[in-house]
Amino acid sequence: MTPVIDLQNSMVLLGRFPALTDISMTVNKGEIIVIKGPNGAGKSTLLRLCAGLLPLKKGSGSILGFDLITERMLVRPHVGVLGHKTGLYADLTVEENISFWAQVFNASQEDITNAVDLLGLKGRLESVSVRNLSEGQRRRVSLATLVMQRPSVWLLDEPHAALDVEGKQTVDALITKATKAGATVLVASHEIDKVGQNETRIIEVAGGAVISDTGENIGGENNVS
Repeated sequence: MTPVIDLQNSMVLLGRFPALTDISMTVNKGEIIVIKGPNGAGKSTLLRLCAGLLPLKKGSGSILGFDLITERMLVRPHVGVLGHKTGLYADLTVEENISFWAQVFNASQEDITNAVDLLGLKGRLESVSVRNLSEGQRRRVSLATLVMQRPSVWLLDEPHAALDVEGKQTVDALITKATKAGATVLVASHEIDKVGQNETRIIEVAGGAVISDTGENIGGENNVS
């Protein structure tokens, strides 16, 4: 079986700075991976590499079978990214933002309704400008746009940030539902050790390299190398 993510001795430069120096990891379908490490370790850069947003300087890599050197642009439609920036338009309402991204992702009305309901956005919040939302509420809207995309790979950067206990539980439930449907999830975090009750594999990075990999998650269709 072809791994969903396969990185071997991967190096990424940000300008002249080697943000990732030597990353080797293999991730199979249905796995939940938590990428841990201190600030500046390379967690966010690793997610951006897996999203096809950054070029490889050295080494090799593929996402969903797409080569990160020659087919990087083909990766993007298949991955959903939750980053530090929301990707929302501040002057538009929640409903308008949802509608815009629904068109971008060619989401069905069923996908839209499902995402809005799952993130608790139905009702009064729909008519509120994103500018007037709390940080946690904006996070929910961003998650809704990701859910209706139905990506094969979820790349979540600090997904619990700015969320209350209920919001964190909602995120964990979304991840559970996604992996049961066949998605693969990478979570970059300095505080999360486990996603809900799911089996979770921990990969620790420091100085742009993998320094440990628990390889404990054997669920779904995966087999950790």
